[in-house]
Amino acid sequence: MSDTLKLSHARKGDRGVVVRVGDHARTDEHALELERRLLELGFVEGANVELLHEGLFGRDPIAMKVDDMRVALRRHEAASLTVRFEPAFVAGPEFVPEEVPA
Repeated sequence: MSDTLKLSHARKGDRGVVVRVGDHARTDEHALELERRLLELGFVEGANVELLHEGLFGRDPIAMKVDDMRVALRRHEAASLTVRFEPAFVAGPEFVPEEVPA
């Protein structure tokens, strides 16, 4: 099972796939320009993203890996991207070798 949220809600280490770029309900010039810029940066539908770093103050800006490159965005810009996040990997108990009697 996966969650579809805005990229602005991501936390460090979150991974997912871009499912929508921009807010298609908006028609203002600024929103269209931001959508075009995000597409040029590689935020296309189907691109893999991983949040690498969050800023110290207000967790802004954020640095992420988009396919094979790294990009930094403000959280209000990341709110224009909808991402399907994969559930966090839950590791099982660590392997501890048994002691062999001598």
